Amino acid sequence: MKKALLEILEQTGSLTLNQIILNLVVAAGIGLCIYISYYFSHTGTIYSKKFNVSLIMLTVLTSMVMTVIGNNVALSLGMVGALSIVRFRTAIKDSRDTAYIFWTIIVGICCGVGDYLVAGIGTTVVFIIMLFFGRIKNDNRILLVIRGGRVDDLKIEGIVFSYFNHKADLKVKNTTRENVEYIYELTKKIYHKSLLENESIIDKLYKVPNVEYVNIVVQNDEISG
Repeated sequence: MKKALLEILEQTGSLTLNQIILNLVVAAGIGLCIYISYYFSHTGTIYSKKFNVSLIMLTVLTSMVMTVIGNNVALSLGMVGALSIVRFRTAIKDSRDTAYIFWTIIVGICCGVGDYLVAGIGTTVVFIIMLFFGRIKNDNRILLVIRGGRVDDLKIEGIVFSYFNHKADLKVKNTTRENVEYIYELTKKIYHKSLLENESIIDKLYKVPNVEYVNIVVQNDEISG
């Protein structure tokens, strides 16, 4: 039993130089496809050139690791132990970035074990999906920020709710002894519809004597940490 276990642990891969080069070249080629997919699915400030280049590197590195491990159980256990002490603190700007990281790792594993068919077909399917759905974004959120006097509290609320037909969602209400600040969330559709009115919400609110400012803030996917 002990001898059989030692034989399993001492198994090594018997890849030739040509096979190793082929694994890395295919991984780099598919990594380039992932690079192109990321380029087309991310726009504006959310796009990171460094992260995109890292995707190709991660694909090749994963393939290299799998090529080294091969059928050697001892090496695989050692690799798991080494990776378990590594901590990654890179901030992910977009949830899709996590999917791209998994994509590169899976492709690297497939290329490292020589399963190019699975890597190619899987990459083609994911590439098509991201080509059609990669640019989908959340609807922009429009925030209406109002600061005025507490004596006009009910008057300000009445104007907002009547103007937006009770569809303005109150998110924050900050108060002091003399002032009050509101933050309402509006949908894009409701806000654009309000622009068709003869008098804007801003003009109406500034007719209230103690209103200090009225701000319109648009939040979208471009604003991220």
